Amino acid sequence: MGKKKHCEVPLPYDDEYTRRVSRLVDDYESHIMAHLNEQYLKRTSPGDRLSDKIAKFGGSWYFIVVFAVFLTLWMVWNSLRFTYHFDAEPFILLNLILSFTAAFQAPIILMSQNRQAQREKHETVIDFAINYKAELEIDDIQSHLHRIEGDLADLKDMLLANTPK
Repeated sequence: MGKKKHCEVPLPYDDEYTRRVSRLVDDYESHIMAHLNEQYLKRTSPGDRLSDKIAKFGGSWYFIVVFAVFLTLWMVWNSLRFTYHFDAEPFILLNLILSFTAAFQAPIILMSQNRQAQREKHETVIDFAINYKAELEIDDIQSHLHRIEGDLADLKDMLLANTPK
């Protein structure tokens, strides 16, 4: 005898239940992020955190705009006839400043990116562990459901066998 489909009754999910589950997930996620941030503060030196802040600033649009304004003002100031030219064309001092900025900013950004990559790798391992645990739980629930479904089919067969025709 083939397996019959049972009448499926949707579970009553109300808005309160959905909000509660969402809140639990958000709380769990914020707890993990707080733990990761706490570990970050313990594992990094003040110099590392400073370089992260410098890299964050150096890789922003704010930096690009401020630096473009600075460069423009520098060149305009040193090109006008009626101003004091502390760095006349070809702007050798400005070239020196740009070289120093590039020489120090690039390694600082790379150090920050390496730390960020390590942190993301750690977060990936945590995500994998959570997903693996969830998969095990789903498999366990699914095996319980299959067992319950079999028990219900057996009960149905027993009831049908005991009812007079």
